[in-house]
Amino acid sequence: MITLQLFSTAGCHLCELAFEQVKSLPNADQINLQIVEIGDDDGLVEQYGIRIPVLKFPDNSELNWPFEQHNILQKIAVVTEEL
Repeated sequence: MITLQLFSTAGCHLCELAFEQVKSLPNADQINLQIVEIGDDDGLVEQYGIRIPVLKFPDNSELNWPFEQHNILQKIAVVTEEL
């Protein structure tokens, strides 16, 4: 099981698309997806406000939008190999 964080905010259409991309991956049952609401934290708004959606991986690397499922799968493969 791998944990990914999706930095998002309410009403973000691109964030919804990113969520669907992760949830429809072939190995989605092996992914613990945590949604991080940036609107609740001024620091997160400053850091991610113009970049969301952003996927953060266990090694603290990030995948910025736009991304496709193959980008997510490639990054998961690299990260799980390092763990």
